[in-house]
Amino acid sequence: MKLYSFFRSGTSHRLRIALNLKGIATDYVAVDLRVDEQQNEAFKAINPQGLVPALDTGEQVLIQSPAIIEWLEEKYPSPALLPAGADERAHVRALAAIVGCDIHPINNRRILQTLRQQFGADEAAINAWCGTWISDGFDAYEALIAADTQRGRFSFGDAPSLADVYLIPQVESARRFKVDLSRWPLISAIDQACGELDAFKNAAPMAQPDA
Repeated sequence: MKLYSFFRSGTSHRLRIALNLKGIATDYVAVDLRVDEQQNEAFKAINPQGLVPALDTGEQVLIQSPAIIEWLEEKYPSPALLPAGADERAHVRALAAIVGCDIHPINNRRILQTLRQQFGADEAAINAWCGTWISDGFDAYEALIAADTQRGRFSFGDAPSLADVYLIPQVESARRFKVDLSRWPLISAIDQACGELDAFKNAAPMAQPDA
């Protein structure tokens, strides 16, 4: 498989974690978002949306990290990223969606570039913007895991799940935008637990060849 990725992309980061947890090796193809390489015709021939990540399986090119991760879960069910019960799966998916639907999309590069270029936002304003939505989402995430009677070392239980796949790149982003993580001790503990695992270490932005 061939993974089109950018080291600092949160969506690429989450897919790298999922691939590592599944034990799937890929050929890494860097797409440099800093120079808008994703908008070049060559890359748009791979992904017409002009976004990373994209995963070339050899038979098709998959796009959109939620769809790719769901594909991985169906194609390579072990180790599972979702618990067995329907109620528990809904809970884990909801945690992932807090990041994937409500935090990340309004803090991604396209939004921030628009804020800079069309609205004149400086870096302090960008950090404040990102911090607002990260904090709002993390407050909810922390409350949900605090109320979970089955909580273990990770977001759900004692093994990494889909929720952690989404959470850890957002924690990395929070640090980049200078958000004080001390107000979320449970999230911080999960980040520490994940950071002890090679699947997360090897997926980290600064561990990538294009970093």
